[in-house]
Amino acid sequence: MARIVRIHEYGDASVLKLEAVDVPAPGPDEVQIEVKAIGLNRAEVMFRNHAYLQEAEFPSRLGYEAAGVVVAVGTGVTGFKAGDVVSVIPPLDIARWGTYGELANVPANLTVKHPENLSFEQAAASWMQYVTAWGALVEQAKLQKGDFVLVTAASSSVGLAAFQIAGMVGATAVAVTRTRAKKQALLDAGAAHVIVSEEEDIVEATMALTGGLGARVVFDPIGGPSFLPLTQSMAKGGILLEYGALSPEPTPFPLFTVLGKSLTLKGYLYSEIVSDQAALSRAKAFILNGLESGALRPIIARTFTLDNIQEAHRFLETNQQIGKIVVTV
Repeated sequence: MARIVRIHEYGDASVLKLEAVDVPAPGPDEVQIEVKAIGLNRAEVMFRNHAYLQEAEFPSRLGYEAAGVVVAVGTGVTGFKAGDVVSVIPPLDIARWGTYGELANVPANLTVKHPENLSFEQAAASWMQYVTAWGALVEQAKLQKGDFVLVTAASSSVGLAAFQIAGMVGATAVAVTRTRAKKQALLDAGAAHVIVSEEEDIVEATMALTGGLGARVVFDPIGGPSFLPLTQSMAKGGILLEYGALSPEPTPFPLFTVLGKSLTLKGYLYSEIVSDQAALSRAKAFILNGLESGALRPIIARTFTLDNIQEAHRFLETNQQIGKIVVTV
């Protein structure tokens, strides 16, 4: 028996129950890990709230990210053995391979022997943010030296990852944040510049920073009314990657700006990278290199214990964090 977090119904953080559960042996293509740390993601709050793209089958496990030690491998698995220290690239099912608990079976092809310089907490905080940001910025936008990229929702783990990835390729990351409360923290986290949208005009500030050319890349998970100034801040031939819909307000389509600047507006999903083995291999190589060199440094906002999983979810929902929330086991 292992202690596993499950939900038996949708609801607030109180529906997260820590229970003794028999965890089956890993499947043929799976690895079983003794979990040491879990990285929390907003998707898990949405799943718990019945606001996610996947339906739960109760009682349901949940959780995308973890790091730990291999304790068993499936019959078809090579390259891993008991005792290996590993972390998990989030699979495309939030429940089947749920990581909230002391033991988890996870796909072997998404299991990684991470660099030794990472703690379990850092490793558990790495893969969702860096794969998401790499796929958008490097794989699809072809971000390169000399480019400017506007990053909204900048204090999220993916926003912080975008700063670091931009730095690795020689681009300039410009954070867009609503108030100045997080400005210094964003600069400390790697943003080259910060635009405070309550105090500054996004278009004017971007044009001033870019010598009037605009930003070639925009990385946005919000949508809504800010879509207009973001596109107006872009360079001719630029690309905006939309990877979320956090705004509850309608998102206008800036037709004349798109036409006048020959812009590309693209919806982007993490699954595009994880479902493409060639792209995933490129992502792993880039990210492992960055983690090993220290160019990529997961920023952990706060840690909780597994016993306090409900409190961890409540803190995640406050939106006060800068970086990743991690649960230790």
